[in-house]
Amino acid sequence: MRHVAGTLLVLIALTPAVRAQQESYEIGGYVKYLFSGSTPPSGDARYDHLLHGRLNARWFPTAEISAVAEVRARAFSGGSVRSTPHFIRTLEQDGGFGTMGVALWEGSSTAGYAQMDRLYLNATTGAWQFTVGRQRIAWGTNLVWNTVDLFNPQSVLDFDYEEKPPVDGVRVQYYTGELSKIEFAFTPGARRDPTIGAQWTFNTRGYDIHLLAGIRNHGAYGGLAWAGDIAGGGFRGELLVADYDDNYSMHDEVGLYGAATLHPHAGAGTMVAAALSGDYTFPNSFYIHTELLYNSEGVTDLTQRNAVHASHLGLLSPARWSVFQEFSYDISPLVRGGVFAIYNPTDHSFVIFPSLTWSVITDLDLSTFALLFSGDPGTEYGGGGRAVVARVRWAY
Repeated sequence: MRHVAGTLLVLIALTPAVRAQQESYEIGGYVKYLFSGSTPPSGDARYDHLLHGRLNARWFPTAEISAVAEVRARAFSGGSVRSTPHFIRTLEQDGGFGTMGVALWEGSSTAGYAQMDRLYLNATTGAWQFTVGRQRIAWGTNLVWNTVDLFNPQSVLDFDYEEKPPVDGVRVQYYTGELSKIEFAFTPGARRDPTIGAQWTFNTRGYDIHLLAGIRNHGAYGGLAWAGDIAGGGFRGELLVADYDDNYSMHDEVGLYGAATLHPHAGAGTMVAAALSGDYTFPNSFYIHTELLYNSEGVTDLTQRNAVHASHLGLLSPARWSVFQEFSYDISPLVRGGVFAIYNPTDHSFVIFPSLTWSVITDLDLSTFALLFSGDPGTEYGGGGRAVVARVRWAY
């Protein structure tokens, strides 16, 4: 762990010098330390330490061209490493053309891993913008569940990965006006199936409208998303209708897990995924946010059995219905508290996520979180246990 910490400190120390020497460069990032204590539904308590550093570099050789490289390095120590066979493998994320990561070391109770998280070239000419490489292609308007995000489906429970996973691909945007554009995105997928998408974004009557279509998982899809307000509160929604063929992927998993257990609904068909979102901030800073998620391919019982099938389809939950509710409030100008919960109304499992963040000084935050899962065995959140996390984050 000390080797990663030393490397991060050297990079941070060099940052002001780089900025002074060459204004066409921008370098920044952060360093975080997390301590967590967790208790699985069955088993002893685990205590873990995580040192997480990120270095973001941008180069502007001309006014029209920029290059971006972002690296994240993590050092782990504690019970999770000891209890997880081949721990490093759980950290690897394939953007399409490989993980672009390296194991720094792996011991009985410690491990280190570094990965190229962004690596892309961006060019603009007139109304055109081209982005090629490992990047974040984020589609959708909702704050939690983006059913039309075909390239980077994500989980709100992955709270420490604020940048979200990347994908290797090509993105072309043509701006037809100040509030309208046509976009094309393509992930060739050397290690995954290709995804192709086109999106038209425009504004009408105060609402941003997104219309999209393309091909994913060997099937066609079409979608709609919007963002606007009602009486000063945010109002958003997303709808996706897609053909799918899940049989092609079954053979990849049979040897590891068994198709009967993990693909109870494997086959071909048409699915519908939709999410509705509303939020409002009161004058005293009290914030309320509600979202509702529906998956036609989700199930109403034995939800965990549907997890892999849902993952192959790109669903955000293996359940038929999900409800998200959040409340937050500025306790003082420097302290904000909040809590959100996700509830499965059919199997009655849920997770509660309270948080408290204190902005100590500029760029230095102290935070505490908790993940509290509850439910019967086999339900969506019944196997999560409990976890409490304390985090120190310094941005530079």
